[in-house]
Amino acid sequence: MTTIAYRISASNPNAHQFTVTIDIPSHEHSQLTLSLPSWLPGSYMIRDFAKNIITFNASMAQQPIEFCKTDKQTWVLTTNGAAVRVEYDIYAFDLSVRTAFLDNQRGFFNGSSTFLEVQELAEHPCSLQIIKPEGLNNWKVATGLPRANGTEIYQFGDYIADNYQHLIDCPVELGDFDVIEFDVANVPHYLVFAGRHFGDRERLKNDIAKLCQHHIDLFGEAPFSEYWFITNLLGNGFGGLEHKNSTVLVASRFDLPNPNKPEELSDNYKTFLSLCSHEYFHAWNVCRIKPEEFVPYDLSKEVHTNQLWAYEGITSYFDDFSLFRAGIIPFKDYLTILSKTMTRVYRGQGELKQSVSDSSFDTWTKFYKQGPDAVNNIVSYYTKGSLIALWLDLTIREHSKGKFSLDNLMKTLWLEHGKTGIGTNEKHFINIANQLCDSDISEQFTQLLHRANRVPLEQLLAQVGVTFERAPYKKLNSFDGENKSSYKPYLGAFYKQTPAGLKVTVVEQSSPAEQAGLSVDDVIIAVDNLKVSDKSLQSLLDHTPENQQLDCHVFRDDKLLKLPLTVIDTPKLAVQLTVENEQLVKNWQRII
Repeated sequence: MTTIAYRISASNPNAHQFTVTIDIPSHEHSQLTLSLPSWLPGSYMIRDFAKNIITFNASMAQQPIEFCKTDKQTWVLTTNGAAVRVEYDIYAFDLSVRTAFLDNQRGFFNGSSTFLEVQELAEHPCSLQIIKPEGLNNWKVATGLPRANGTEIYQFGDYIADNYQHLIDCPVELGDFDVIEFDVANVPHYLVFAGRHFGDRERLKNDIAKLCQHHIDLFGEAPFSEYWFITNLLGNGFGGLEHKNSTVLVASRFDLPNPNKPEELSDNYKTFLSLCSHEYFHAWNVCRIKPEEFVPYDLSKEVHTNQLWAYEGITSYFDDFSLFRAGIIPFKDYLTILSKTMTRVYRGQGELKQSVSDSSFDTWTKFYKQGPDAVNNIVSYYTKGSLIALWLDLTIREHSKGKFSLDNLMKTLWLEHGKTGIGTNEKHFINIANQLCDSDISEQFTQLLHRANRVPLEQLLAQVGVTFERAPYKKLNSFDGENKSSYKPYLGAFYKQTPAGLKVTVVEQSSPAEQAGLSVDDVIIAVDNLKVSDKSLQSLLDHTPENQQLDCHVFRDDKLLKLPLTVIDTPKLAVQLTVENEQLVKNWQRII
């Protein structure tokens, strides 16, 4: 089978342009159809990557040939079976994990936003030559693509892929990055950090290695021969995208552990470790175990599935729980994280309006294109999915008298679907759960997925020694709860500090903020005729009697408004989890 030869060069870093060349050998087709995906796996929104193609040219035997563009992302060439060369320029100036970026400091590209597919030859092997930019002798290459023709690790040169899908599943980082290497289960792992950082390299290596070992032990094997954590460090940022043997992350440079404080376990560092855990778990759960609607992927249009609650929700359950199981955080810290997750789900009305199955199906619009009403009208399949995963774990442990757990469900999915390539449907999860429980939980399970109801966890948590309580918010603009009898003012709006004032990001349904007429994107500048900041608003309302009406001055666009704000005592919207029985807790913590 002939090879499709791709070549990419950082042709103009200052203009943020890559040049891509594709050499297509002679073939049996009179026409060839070249297209770029509209979206990429793991990010469920139409991205229209083709909008970044600046120029497009095709030639045979060094002579230009005509082509026809048939839609926003597709070009048709009449070749009559002859070899053809295609060359195009890509504009790359997106710092996210999804597309491509290039300047004179670093380069990055996801193949799905960069490499055109030759549809008629999509299963042919591909080669990729990555050209070293002139004058940037300190730049290196980081990618999970297999190296070829003597190209050494981190070198510019030749790489290969089994087919087009393999080619676009291996993102590439270019630049003078920092690398930390370690082995887990005899598999080489690489922590790549693009951008200046001050992190404790030894601690990063040890902590992430523990998480990787936990996930490999859970599934019983590593499905890759090497793994790459490619992290772009910014002043402020957060995100991740999974691939079969790598992940691309965005984080703040100060999220990493401080070498001057070896005992400190900051919330930001825990969040970064949870992100690493989440994306690594995806190497099994969604990259290989995947919904039947994704087998194979159709990247030209939206592909709907009701199962993202499992692929993101179960992964979200294990990402934090694994921090504890791997010995990185104490159990009380895990309960604090879980409490905040529960609060995020229970505080809004969206959970009572949209099922987690519908949330999965509607991800293309309602989740990835959230409006200001999101907290009140939709539910996240990540967070509520993680609570369903917790319910499943505790339910399986209870019914099997501690013999099985969600670990066993994931192992079964790996053997029956991940290793075989057979896509899942909802019944597969239900049937495996019934087998592990040795009883029929189909009705309960189905209702949790298809009805907009709360996940019943209080009794299940009590059976593993954890007390579930509802508590008032500890303070404004926070998810933390605190069970004290003293008055705590409640606004029902979340906001962020800006130079202009407090910019409203969330207004909760039926809250004092909603009743006052506050809206998302309003900028609060004064309350009770006093200029406010995040800190001063808390102090002001702490000293204001309950139910007193205050004038709230806000800018909505460029118009100044005065709204009547009546602050009440905080309702019990937060969740608090505490250990009641240490021995029962140990039974839950146990890996089965």
